[in-house]
Amino acid sequence: MFAEFSAKLDLEVNEALQAIAVSLRTKAPAWVREVVPALTGIALHFDAGHAALPDDPIAATEALVGECLVAGLPPAVRARLEVPVCYEPEFALDIVEVAERSGVEPAEIARLHSAAEHRVLMVGFSPGLPYLGGLDASLSVPRRATPRTRVAAGSVAIANLQTTVYPFESPGGWNVIGRTPLVLFDPARNPPTLFAPGDRVRFVPISRSEYARLR
Repeated sequence: MFAEFSAKLDLEVNEALQAIAVSLRTKAPAWVREVVPALTGIALHFDAGHAALPDDPIAATEALVGECLVAGLPPAVRARLEVPVCYEPEFALDIVEVAERSGVEPAEIARLHSAAEHRVLMVGFSPGLPYLGGLDASLSVPRRATPRTRVAAGSVAIANLQTTVYPFESPGGWNVIGRTPLVLFDPARNPPTLFAPGDRVRFVPISRSEYARLR
């Protein structure tokens, strides 16, 4: 089941639904497998074969969401992360194109991007891939007209008013402006993902030599 709270991205709604997701996890019955907050709503995955599954699981989950809303939202628990990023041309594949589209010089792009506090709006698409709000409006550019078939793991990229970081080498159409040496997803780690919804993130510029050392 997917419960949608807004037809478009709203940062206040996004923050509230993350709190609802926390409440849902504490109240969820055994037949609810997972609660996943997204940009504008929450997905509840349930076990279709569970013995306690009600006859109408949709109605039951709707009632559960309503119960959480009536009870009030828990205080947000947020981690604050610093993510090192090398903005050197070797890694910033699209920074010249972003500069041409935005009218902001490449060096200023790195400064503006790292000066802002970003917020994890959701994690998805691929394991550990974050969607972060908080991008300086002067850097808002559309996605690339032609996506790349291969984007390196750790690539930091922007599109519209968001930033993402690719956890694996994969296709992608966002504008790459740097790369982090951090591992975003490791199934042997607890938790396996570096980012979680609601986290506050700052990107810290590092040199090429520091990138190699951390890598």
